Formats: sequence, structure tokens, C-alpha cells
Amino acid sequence: MIRQAVFGRTAALAILLSGVALSAPVSAQEIPADHLKAARDAIAALNATDRFDAILPNLAERLKNEYTVASPNFQTQISKTVEAEALALAPRRADLEKEVAVTFAKSFTVDELKQIASFYSSPVGKKYLQTLPLVQRETMRAAEIWANGISRDLTANSTAKLRTVMDANKVKAPTADATGNAPKP
Repeated sequence: MIRQAVFGRTAALAILLSGVALSAPVSAQEIPADHLKAARDAIAALNATDRFDAILPNLAERLKNEYTVASPNFQTQISKTVEAEALALAPRRADLEKEVAVTFAKSFTVDELKQIASFYSSPVGKKYLQTLPLVQRETMRAAEIWANGISRDLTANSTAKLRTVMDANKVKAPTADATGNAPKP
């Protein structure tokens, strides 16, 4: 199950990145160097790509586990081989940084990127990034509590008002006459 979750996340990331690469006719060479530098500075200030740091180690670990299950007698060789190959691929992490920088550069002007980098490098910007997950979690919790209360009150108030309307307009059911026949409308 964990293997499928890791594979699913990896596949989603690959699709996302291929979509970015295919939908972006602008290449890094068409974006001025100062624009890309400003984008990289903003990315660094935002820690925008930090969450991708675990992709290669997770993929390597998953592959080692798969190979070890298939060939448990070669666990040491599998581990050494996969780790060496993962280390050989580590420099390709820079490719992701370039793609993200291009995306940022296409989305923001040089001045905007400088402002973003400046803010998120400041003490308040760093605090914002650090506390944002907690703030988002607490905000979602508050919204959920609020929605539950609103739902409860909407249901109670609507039910009470509709009950008075329905009670005031009760329709009497037709009754049968002495012969058992219902009256004709």
C-alpha cells in the first residue's frame, strides 16, 4: 500500500512536471539571465522546491525494497548498487530547479520576484513560511466548526419555519363514503 502511495505521488509529480514542460514553449534560454536569477532567489526564499528533496531517496528506497523482496540473498549488493545509482542521478535535481525557475520567471516580472524574495527572506516572511502550515490547519478547523454550526442552525431554523407552513396548510386526505368508494375529485 505504501509502495502504491509513493508510486502514485511520483507519477503525479511526473505528470505535473511533464505538463509544465510541454505546455511551456518558453525555454530557459529565452528568459534573460537576470530574470532567472530573480526567480531562483524567490524560489530559495520560499523554499519552494524543498518538498521535492525526498523524491530521489524515496524512489531509491522503494527500488531497494522491491529488489530485496525479489532477491533477498543479494540485499547488500542491491543496496550498494541502488544507492550508487541514486547518487549518480542526484545532479539531475538541478534540472528540476531550472524548470521551476522558468515557471516562476514566466509567472512574475523581475521586480515582482525581487519583492517576493525580499519579503520571504525577511524575519516576518520567514515566520510566515514557518507558521503557515499551523495557520492553515487551524483555519480549516475553524471553518469546519463554523460550517457545522451554520448547518445545524440552517436545518433547525428551516425545519421550524417549514413545519409552521406545512401545519397551517394541511391537506385532508380523502375519505371513503359508506360504500367504500373514495369521493371523486
